[in-house]
Amino acid sequence: MLAERLKVRLFGEAEDDADREKIRLIGVKRAAFILALTLLMLGVLAYSITISSTTITPLQVYKVLINQVIPGLFDIPYKTEQIVLRVYAPRVLMAAFVGAILAIGGCIVQTIMRNPLATPYTLGVSSSAAFGASLSIILGISAVAGTGGTIVNAFLFSLIPATIILTASVRRDITPTTMILIGIAISYIFSAATTLMQYFGEADAVKSAVFWSVGDLNSASLWQVPYVLVMFLVVLAVSIWLVKDINVMRMGDDTAMSLGVNVKRTRLLSILLACFSTAVVVSFTGAIGFICLLAPHISRIFIGGDLKYLIPASAVMGALLLSIADILAKGLIRPIMLPVGAITALIGGPMLIYLLLRRKDELAV
Repeated sequence: MLAERLKVRLFGEAEDDADREKIRLIGVKRAAFILALTLLMLGVLAYSITISSTTITPLQVYKVLINQVIPGLFDIPYKTEQIVLRVYAPRVLMAAFVGAILAIGGCIVQTIMRNPLATPYTLGVSSSAAFGASLSIILGISAVAGTGGTIVNAFLFSLIPATIILTASVRRDITPTTMILIGIAISYIFSAATTLMQYFGEADAVKSAVFWSVGDLNSASLWQVPYVLVMFLVVLAVSIWLVKDINVMRMGDDTAMSLGVNVKRTRLLSILLACFSTAVVVSFTGAIGFICLLAPHISRIFIGGDLKYLIPASAVMGALLLSIADILAKGLIRPIMLPVGAITALIGGPMLIYLLLRRKDELAV
């Protein structure tokens, strides 16, 4: 009986016809929710691309996009077309893909650690990336020369926490709680080092470093989109490949091991996937907070904890939340473009408090 209950709970498998029909209906409802959420997200993206500080009208934007499908249909000035394709579109696409990647990473880490507050940022990714970026911006020390130095530095340093945690996990049998505590300790170390660097840095350089650390999409470029798209596809594919094992681990390590799951390998692969994908994102945009924490929780309220549905739902929810935040960042104080990381924090903080106080029973990982 226990084995049957586990199959129904984790994999949606049942031998009884009535149970199979119930499971099918639940699956249909969850799929319908994901589809509706996707359509809403696409609608938000379609609106977001029209918001800017220039004089280009929404109609002109849509004409440019239609011209990419049906060339020559509308007569659009070359400058207008280039602004839409090289400035507007990359920012909108980056918001969607970055939001999705952060949300998937948060979903995986929360589940694998069995901690509703765990995210790749909790493991020290953002603070180490901020240190790497500050090293390039303030001191001019970077792994590569040129404008890409900040991005490369942020990426390389953001991998350090994951490397330390994974190395410790391989050499010693540490618990998820210990992993989180190691990540928090690493965050404090890098934050302190960054603060000292900023204390002795020049005002303009410090201002740039602080602005970068807030997280923002103002520097989104067309060349960045393919990298983030590939990272999104990789993290989605690998997380789906791991979904059954991670689902079983929700029942506890002992139960998972008794069912044949290699708990240590699955946990290490999941952490590596979440941290590496977040490192790619953070190196381009800075640390955009709360998306990786909120998106999985909101999705879990609507469709439950089954990762087969929760991972894609979290991805769409993350894209939706960051796109809405980007609309506010672009439109609240025109023509000033606010840092989107500040918007996500302003929205995310109250939302998280509400979820913790009012919907805490539905947030169980």
